[in-house]
Amino acid sequence: MDLDFTAVEEAFRAEVRAFLATQLPAALRTRVAEGRTLTKAEMVQWHAILQSRGWLASHWPREHGGPGWTAVERFVFEYECALADAPRTLPFGLIMLGPVLIRYGTPAQKAHWLPRILDGSDWWCQGYSEPGAGSDLAALRTRAVRTTDVRGEHYLVNGQKTWTTLAQHADMIFCLVRTSMEARPQRGISFLLIDMKSPGVEVRPIVTLDGEHEVNEVFFTDVRVPLENLVGEENEGWTCAKYLLTHERNAGIGFCVAALQRLKTVAARVQRQGRPLDQDPLFAARMARVEIALENLKTTSLRVTATVAAGGSPGVQSSALKVLGSEIRQELSSLIRRAVGPRAQAQLADALALDGSPPEAATAAAQYLNNRKLSIFGGSNEVQRGIIAKTMLGL
Repeated sequence: MDLDFTAVEEAFRAEVRAFLATQLPAALRTRVAEGRTLTKAEMVQWHAILQSRGWLASHWPREHGGPGWTAVERFVFEYECALADAPRTLPFGLIMLGPVLIRYGTPAQKAHWLPRILDGSDWWCQGYSEPGAGSDLAALRTRAVRTTDVRGEHYLVNGQKTWTTLAQHADMIFCLVRTSMEARPQRGISFLLIDMKSPGVEVRPIVTLDGEHEVNEVFFTDVRVPLENLVGEENEGWTCAKYLLTHERNAGIGFCVAALQRLKTVAARVQRQGRPLDQDPLFAARMARVEIALENLKTTSLRVTATVAAGGSPGVQSSALKVLGSEIRQELSSLIRRAVGPRAQAQLADALALDGSPPEAATAAAQYLNNRKLSIFGGSNEVQRGIIAKTMLGL
């Protein structure tokens, strides 16, 4: 089932496809299609290409440098980029912080930080999770104490963040910090912007199961932060945090469809007992189940997108989309790994190019392992199910 759009939306879809066909460098397309990790230089390259067209900050209004797209146009753009194997735009500055600044930032903060996100002057990372505060984010313990010295009034930050994606490349980090111990947990949290080059900031790598250095621990020891780097009101950062998470959670429809296409290609190519794997009844049944689930997810996602386009809010449905999308992507990566079979070993990646294995073999295990995180980040699926049960079912 293809997506059903109006004539105007189909014209926009054709424009996006033409842009991707002519402007997406073949080398980037190949690396994404093969599931390989992009360097910072490659990510910068793609961001610059999008910005030259005015399409980089897809969630921003025109007055702040974005394209001013509707919810449907954003959906179409992200969907077509995923199908074309375009690099994913890094969300931290563009999709997370940008909308928070636009809604809660001061005029001076918007004027300073938003252009620097667009032109690549600042690369951001997200300082939310801590060793004892992941899904229970309100339990965070990183402290920011307002103090005064000869240079004036400022915050001193001490604490630790973990699972900080791409902190090794970041110039800045937006952080949730505790500024009061007297109020209830959510009321004592503030939203700070911290320069990663500040004295007292230390980044330590975490090598994940797929062998990649994608995430980090970040330590703060007496890190000085100017008062003007507070976004919103002191002790009211939880409001910013919740708003940001509505932009972080999505179903990843395009990524699911692209993964399904790769699965079908592999299953048609790989031979088991003298016939293509997609003709094996048990494997074909699993493929059919995940494809049906994906079609249902498409329909639900488009329904939510239509609600947003009409001025509504996705509400608790964003939690449902996040749960279903993450489970489908995990199942697809699991099936690709199963289809490749014993060749799906990351350490054999170089040798696999020589023995006629499908190109997906080199990264099948790594992608499977990396995708285990999908049901955890952005609010774990267990927490999302609790939100659904409480909000929709009244439990």
